[in-house]
Amino acid sequence: MYKDNADTLKKEDQSEVDKTNILKLVISQFFINLGDALINPKVTLPWIMQSVGAPLYLLGWLVPIRESGSLLPQLIIAHFIYKIKTRKWVWVAGSIFQSFCVVVIGYAALFLKGANAGWVIIAALIFFSVARGFNSVASKDVLGKTVVKSQRGRVAGWSSSMAGFITIGIAVVVLSSNTDLSGQSYFYVWGVVGAALIWLFAAGIYSLIKEPLSEVRDKSAPFLGVFNELALLQTDSVFRNFVIARSLFLCAALSAPYYVVIAQHKFDNRIWVLGVFVLASGLASLLSSPFWGLFSDYSSRKVMMVSSLLSALVGCALFLSVTFLSDDLFSLWLIPILYFLLSIAHQGMRIGRKTYLVNLGEGNQRTSYVSVSNTIIGFILLGMSSIGLLTYAISFELLVLIFSIITVIGVVMVVRLPEV
Repeated sequence: MYKDNADTLKKEDQSEVDKTNILKLVISQFFINLGDALINPKVTLPWIMQSVGAPLYLLGWLVPIRESGSLLPQLIIAHFIYKIKTRKWVWVAGSIFQSFCVVVIGYAALFLKGANAGWVIIAALIFFSVARGFNSVASKDVLGKTVVKSQRGRVAGWSSSMAGFITIGIAVVVLSSNTDLSGQSYFYVWGVVGAALIWLFAAGIYSLIKEPLSEVRDKSAPFLGVFNELALLQTDSVFRNFVIARSLFLCAALSAPYYVVIAQHKFDNRIWVLGVFVLASGLASLLSSPFWGLFSDYSSRKVMMVSSLLSALVGCALFLSVTFLSDDLFSLWLIPILYFLLSIAHQGMRIGRKTYLVNLGEGNQRTSYVSVSNTIIGFILLGMSSIGLLTYAISFELLVLIFSIITVIGVVMVVRLPEV
């Protein structure tokens, strides 16, 4: 009898710990998402670079550095994380360093001009992205250790939904602005300052998470031994198929900018187009992320299937609309609506694959899965970025159709994956 009572009390205490950990994870991730919105390499940083007179050729490096810079070094990052028992501090340190990098970007925007400002911003973004890589590896490990499997998906879902609410606010600011913000660098500098503080708040909240100790590996293990982890792609068929599917799903994300470009060509109103698409993205996150999170807790595999198929169908719809509808029949809101649906699909693909990867392994095996898959995706992302060169030979809508067909192949790969 006493043992039963003790077990019940222990379970109740653990449930309370899980709830507080979920709250801290959601809030800290929300702050990170908010910071990302304020220092967006697709919107904010290009405007800052242009306002300080940075060379135009540097603009093309912003997105590849931000995306691949955080993915490529993760195999090496994992080598050091394996030796740390409490891994939330890796996330905290990464966030503090990102805050410092954001301060450097703000300094360059305020006090430097031309190429000097541009190169300092690029250098700060490189270090920022590497620090983000530490966060990426540590966060999935901490999530797996502090939240039960049946509730992990909703952590990503609710934090993304809250970030969507903030994105809507940014869209309203853009849509309500009657002036050209491109030359007002102070507007973005204050955004950068806010982002720096936000990362510090996130680090503070994350440090309060109650995390059990991790199993550590031999500290004398050779550094080059970390590359032995790549053997997982050969020995673990489930993990290999997941990486292949995730690689194919990159096409859905890479197709998104072309929706904006097509709309710009159709309506020739850049500020209006920017605001509407930011609004569509925010609404998609706000409305769909909680659903995808709950759905992922039921079956992250099915979430990847449904959302990726939706992405492919939206791409086909865009191609058919642009190709066969006359300008008279082409609605002003058609592309923004399709982009809204694409953003819903992208949220599902992102939440589904993150939840699946966290649930696929335990302990250091999970860390290996995350680091290997993200490193491989980093290289593939760099290669796939060159697909954009096809726009010199084919139309934007045809390129979106090609991306959609490749995404369907990814759906077939997900069908072969088991439930986890």
